[in-house]
Amino acid sequence: MTGLRVPALYMRGGTSKGVFFRSEELPANNTERDRILLRVIGSPDPFGKHTDGMGGATSSTSKVVLLSRATRPGCDVNYLFGQVAIDRPVIDWSGNCGNLSAAVGPAAIHLGIVPMPADGIATVNIWQANISKRIIAHVPIRDRMVVEEGNFTLDGVAFPAAEIALEFLDPGVDEDGDDLGGAMFPTGSLVENIMVPGIGALEATLITAGLPTIYVNAASLGLVGTELQHQVNGDKELLARVETIRSHASVLFSLTKTAAESTATRPHTPKVAYVAPPATYTSSGGEIVDAEAIDLLARVFSMGQLHHAMTGTGAISLAAAAAVPGTLVSRIAGPRADARLRVGHPSGRLIVGAEAVEQNGSWIVTKALMSRSARRLMEGWVIVPKTQ
Repeated sequence: MTGLRVPALYMRGGTSKGVFFRSEELPANNTERDRILLRVIGSPDPFGKHTDGMGGATSSTSKVVLLSRATRPGCDVNYLFGQVAIDRPVIDWSGNCGNLSAAVGPAAIHLGIVPMPADGIATVNIWQANISKRIIAHVPIRDRMVVEEGNFTLDGVAFPAAEIALEFLDPGVDEDGDDLGGAMFPTGSLVENIMVPGIGALEATLITAGLPTIYVNAASLGLVGTELQHQVNGDKELLARVETIRSHASVLFSLTKTAAESTATRPHTPKVAYVAPPATYTSSGGEIVDAEAIDLLARVFSMGQLHHAMTGTGAISLAAAAAVPGTLVSRIAGPRADARLRVGHPSGRLIVGAEAVEQNGSWIVTKALMSRSARRLMEGWVIVPKTQ
């Protein structure tokens, strides 16, 4: 016997890729479901290669997505995201993937969850079930087919493709009493001096928008902001310090009761990111990123490693933090002519935007905007061995 055959799509969305399923094709029991999904990806893999699975052995490529027809009014598709650990039997369902959000609209159409729209731009209303948020995807359609080829380029992706515009609605508002800590700024301050065990005082902005993220100055980590992956991911002492900051911040966000719990069970969120003033550097693709072409430098850690570009949720969080005067991010980015934020990341540049308003002394981010691309890499079935 060849094992269990499960219909699936393998898709790239933004600078990530993952395996997409219709929820009803998987067991209703979450434990059994996760066992199958771990085996699909090839985790846990003590060799860190995912040779016997569909994963790519990086935080950007070890992901699963479950889609179903939405029951919430005004939404078309329900989207549940799982970040799969590489070396542990853990799937973290605590947050969203902003990059794969770009693939949800096309995937929902390909999988028959959303009917094939007429030619033009299809508006797909997505319910992001992990964090109880709405996302609107604008998907190009031609000749009753999702358009995948185009001229839109995204630093961190080798080839151009069709542009998919995304709107993340109310990314910093806790609508349904979920576990994201309630307030957009969970400590009540735009900039906080936190005490991290073994590290000491650290100036930071803690914000929940897109995902819970703690922002620190690059200098506080002994960095300058222009680093690429190979300059960071081999430094075990630095990565350990970052995990200490991340796990401690999890408690401040009220996501876990202890730092140890965060490290053991919640590696996906919160994120740690560092920012610095603009500087000219060479991207991982060999392109010169001019300081005058960006508003700030930003780097984000994901699943214990420096991300090769910028997570989609990190882009949302950055845009939201930059839109609120007084945060560490807005302080470094400085005044801008409009809501756009030009970010320099390891693979190049990206442009994001956010709209923020002040109400009764508190800031509310009503919308974050960004563009990504997506395409099918494979469609068919994944094979799951019957024995482990």
